[in-house]
Amino acid sequence: MLKRLLLSAWLLLAANLAFAQARELPDFADLAERQGAAVVNISTTQVVRGQRFGHQLPFDEDDPAFEFFRRFAPKQFPGIPRDYENKSLGSGFIVSQDGYILTNAHVVDGADEVVVKLTDKREFKAKVIGADKRTDVALIKIDAGGLPVVRMGDPARLRVGEWVVAIGSPFGFENSVTAGIVSAKGRSLPQENFVPFIQTDVAINPGNSGGPLFNMKGEVVGINSQIYSRSGGYQGIAFAIPIDVAMEVQAQLRASGKVSRGRIGVMIQEVTKELAESFGLSKPQGALVASVEKDSPAEKAGLEAGDVILRFNDKSVAQSADLPRLVGGAKPGSQALLQIWRSGASKEIALTVGEMPDEPVNGRAARRAKPAEPAQVGRLGLVLVEPSTEQKRQLGIRHGLIVEEVREGARGDLRQGDVILALIQRGVQTEVRSIEQLNGLLAKVGKGGSVTLLVRRGDSQTFVTIRLGDDK
Repeated sequence: MLKRLLLSAWLLLAANLAFAQARELPDFADLAERQGAAVVNISTTQVVRGQRFGHQLPFDEDDPAFEFFRRFAPKQFPGIPRDYENKSLGSGFIVSQDGYILTNAHVVDGADEVVVKLTDKREFKAKVIGADKRTDVALIKIDAGGLPVVRMGDPARLRVGEWVVAIGSPFGFENSVTAGIVSAKGRSLPQENFVPFIQTDVAINPGNSGGPLFNMKGEVVGINSQIYSRSGGYQGIAFAIPIDVAMEVQAQLRASGKVSRGRIGVMIQEVTKELAESFGLSKPQGALVASVEKDSPAEKAGLEAGDVILRFNDKSVAQSADLPRLVGGAKPGSQALLQIWRSGASKEIALTVGEMPDEPVNGRAARRAKPAEPAQVGRLGLVLVEPSTEQKRQLGIRHGLIVEEVREGARGDLRQGDVILALIQRGVQTEVRSIEQLNGLLAKVGKGGSVTLLVRRGDSQTFVTIRLGDDK
């Protein structure tokens, strides 16, 4: 009898624990049912014309022989180019009852036809209103009315560890629901300077791109955009564009079909602990100006390489990734006040914000003549050469030393072809004009000390911090 009572008590306790645990786990069913109808499947078709070669032909497309082979040789030469269709899938969500839909720019990029499929199986050809590659946001429109729409949330209120839900079409499986948590906020990704990504562990796969990320209130907080993967499929790390960023972009796309952004014309880099020490900052912060574009708003305002931008208008620049977002959000032609750190002191500079061009401009690298009379700089492990007058003209510099060779055991991230322009220590920047001068400056650095070098690399400039050994 006692055993039976103990068993009953144990079973009751286990049932209560299981019930309590079940109550703690979220239920996504109502959210999926309410919001799923506003999520759409997007299929695109791109016609690729005459670029599929099995074998390279010995003549161009304007050669008469090319037309002969195109018309008469396909059976004998299947590698002859012919038009073919490239199809892809993605997701999107409806933001207005009259048919405006948000998705990723890469989903509709280069598409000749965009087809939107609703959950009620209706299909519509969509018009691309505009796309912004810098944020990977696109706005498309279908000719329909009375459509279900999503509700917008506030990404700023998202907390790391909070549950979130994605709805989309992974691998074409329409209206698939996956869930996870917010892993991090404000993530910066390489070549993605204008988006503070939301990182999640929600299962995102090809076809989910452009679909919504919901909080537990059923509000859209992001657009699922990228995954980090070595296999091409989900591996636990996904990134979403915050919906406030996307909505600012879509407002401009709806108004003018393009996005206007501010620019000031500087190349920047992160301020590391070592760089902070070199520039006399109390802690790593701000955006370090590596170079200033000629005739840019920054140059006209007096900004210089080696300045650290600490604030842009009333916003603090905690890290370098903050600056492009702040500048990009400024209206071209508006006035901006910058707080900078220069030569160990704080200073304010006012400038007029310029406008970013539609497409990034890629500069051309200067040609380098072969350096002569190289000399080795012992503490760095480098073979350096003083540039000739012609080399200075080609490189667009007035002074500096060219790295001819990087010897084994060399210190710091310096490469052949780099040009050392200046040395910075304790906030003081000294232009480098000769090998003898550089050796003299390095000789004054104590054992185990460090220096920061301003280096020209290709068309850009960067700061490299080097910790020196005990040798002199």
